[in-house]
Amino acid sequence: MAVTLYGDKRVSDDRPTVQVTAVTWPGDEPEPTGKSGGSGWSRSRRGRLLLAGGLAAVVLAGVGGAGAYAYAGDVPRGTTVLGAELGGRSRDEAARELRAELERRAGTLNAPLTVLVGEQKAEIRPADVGLAVDVEATVAVAAEADAHPVSRLLGSRTVDPVVTVDADRLDAALRGVVGKQGREMTMPAIIFTGTTPKPVYPKPALSVDREHSAQVVTKGWLAGGQVTVPLVEQAPATTAEEVDRLVEELARPAVAKPVTVTTDKGTVTIPPAAIARGLRFSADKAGKLTPRVDVKRLRAALGDKLASIESPPKDATMTISGGKPKMVPGRAGQQLDSAALARDLLAVLPKADGRTVSGELAPAEPELTEAKLGALGIKERVSTFTTRFPGGLSSPRSQNIVQAAKDVDGTVVKPGETFSLNGHTGERGYDQGYKDAPVIVNGKLVPGVGGGVSQFTTTLFNASYYAGLEDVEHKPHSFYFSRYPAVIESTIFWPDLDFKFRNNTPHGVLIDTSYTSSTITVSMWSTKIYDSVKTEYGPRRNITAPKTVHLEPGPTCISAVGSEGFTQDAFRVIKKDGKVVKREKFSWTYDAEPRFICGPEPS
Repeated sequence: MAVTLYGDKRVSDDRPTVQVTAVTWPGDEPEPTGKSGGSGWSRSRRGRLLLAGGLAAVVLAGVGGAGAYAYAGDVPRGTTVLGAELGGRSRDEAARELRAELERRAGTLNAPLTVLVGEQKAEIRPADVGLAVDVEATVAVAAEADAHPVSRLLGSRTVDPVVTVDADRLDAALRGVVGKQGREMTMPAIIFTGTTPKPVYPKPALSVDREHSAQVVTKGWLAGGQVTVPLVEQAPATTAEEVDRLVEELARPAVAKPVTVTTDKGTVTIPPAAIARGLRFSADKAGKLTPRVDVKRLRAALGDKLASIESPPKDATMTISGGKPKMVPGRAGQQLDSAALARDLLAVLPKADGRTVSGELAPAEPELTEAKLGALGIKERVSTFTTRFPGGLSSPRSQNIVQAAKDVDGTVVKPGETFSLNGHTGERGYDQGYKDAPVIVNGKLVPGVGGGVSQFTTTLFNASYYAGLEDVEHKPHSFYFSRYPAVIESTIFWPDLDFKFRNNTPHGVLIDTSYTSSTITVSMWSTKIYDSVKTEYGPRRNITAPKTVHLEPGPTCISAVGSEGFTQDAFRVIKKDGKVVKREKFSWTYDAEPRFICGPEPS
């Protein structure tokens, strides 16, 4: 007879069966009674058989009981998590036991975790980076633990808990620990100075790896003790050799000769200077450099040259009149098909001959119609910020600030869109109306085209900051300048440093700029959704004194009085409906600006 063992629930067919065989003692062979119609067995034989049957029943009962014991509960017996016995329990019971164990370990699990990143040591509070044990997921894993029948009775197994972590918050915390040990990735690029292509060679970043860091920290958190997070190099996808190849095979031949565009309405010649303005080499987040033709920038560079064949559409816009936004209607037009033109131009630019493309004219509707603009909810001023600049409007620095303000004025940023100042203005060179003025390069002031645009960047950053818009990318100056608010300021440098903000509201945002002989103002117009946005400062710390540096006098030497270095925290506090809904921390460490003297050291 075969008996299959069952526990509390039906089990699979591969579980063991017990085979019972009749028990026979020596000399117990059957004896005929010699009487017709008899049973053929003596009473002694029947008694022995009954005894054997009873023993078999006891064996079956013992095996059946052991099976029921082994398969009781959802979690296999002998299973522990963090030392808590979860075996033989239902999922709910196991979850309660695990939570009780976590409560007993709360002091240890909530204690600051010491991390060593490179040579810098810091403490991270587990709650700040979302470190936690997922009880339900852990019990599910424990319930699925592989356990054979004998192991269920006699064995034991330890199941690691499922640990969760907010990878973004952890990455931000660890990057803060990296500090000056690390370096940002230098993205590959090819930029044009006039019609001369100049390569920007990639350099690897030195920082923490997001995924590996999460694995190391989650494992080390439960183990206790110090967690070592390594610094790793992350190289851009495009190498220096590939940048050189793109210069030789595309960038340089692209501007060697003009390109002719033929259409049904006439012919247009695109000169090398316009090609240089429209040909872009953009790197993605991985540092992969890809060439493309930016038809919008190409059109701007061609100016009136396309007027004979095109009638460009005009977006509906807004101006501020009488303290209120006023709609300016747009119009439809007829233009060269941008996608086809970009594709066909990119195909002929590497060629020395045959530099002619056929252009197709197509109806062109404005991207932003009056109806779409009116639906964006741009109705009131939500923030404004002003900074002062010295020198009056005649100085090159002031003219650069005003030029950047004019380039940005009237821009509408739709909900969900990210505004990039570099992306909006493009390269700020002589051809775009910018002039030489002091810029910071390698820790000192030197003449450079577009100097002073950082002041407009800071003004724009503060306007977006006090509008409650999302900060995507900005970098404060190396040195502190008293004309800017500490920490809440931003520099910019083409093409490596950019300023970006994201419109994280359900309404459109209109950027309005204005200026006087000594001030630049940026205002944001939209629909107000916050009661207030304010800044709370922490005290300055780690103060360092400036040193004196003597430089060789000459036209490139710019003296400076110097300034102290320090570290400071600033907190953006956003209130809505009378409550704080967001408190964001911004931190920066300023270097002490040396006192630069254009002249030799005194003997």
